[in-house]
Amino acid sequence: MELSAYADYAVRLVNTEEPARGTDELRSTADIARLLEAVGRPPGRVTESDVPRLRAVRARLRAVFTDAAEGRAEDAVATLNGLLAEYPVHPRVTGHDGRPWHIHLADDQSGAAESYAAVAGMGLAVQLTSLGPDRLGVCEAAPCRNVYVDASANRSRRYCSDRCSTRANVAVFRARRKARAAD
Repeated sequence: MELSAYADYAVRLVNTEEPARGTDELRSTADIARLLEAVGRPPGRVTESDVPRLRAVRARLRAVFTDAAEGRAEDAVATLNGLLAEYPVHPRVTGHDGRPWHIHLADDQSGAAESYAAVAGMGLAVQLTSLGPDRLGVCEAAPCRNVYVDASANRSRRYCSDRCSTRANVAVFRARRKARAAD
């Protein structure tokens, strides 16, 4: 697996919560199991204690995205370095499914939360160092606060998804049309 792909772990974890809407998809071990399955990891050793630990990691990862999106790269890096120190990675060289040798970040940590945090932090660190902190974003479509990694060629991404982009563009169009009708 390409190491930058592990940044999706961070994005998926942060996006389990939508603060503006008051929703949280990380409330139980079953929620963690779904999160693990979504990134292709077996949900093995998930315990009740993983829920609050992953929620705490989620808050710190959201701070990395928010700080980066608001131009506070040093703060984003400091938070990310704290996560990397607390949850070190354990890389392994592997070959499977007819693919050439490549690196996987192993999940031999003590629990699901620690393993997930280590992989998410490392993936985000790879993206931040290769693309730059300005490529970590928070969706500009209100009230969405989902995060994303902008891997576009022209650094133009502003929304977490096509759905939010369309919704925001339609809102701007309708506001313009309403303003013209009022004139």
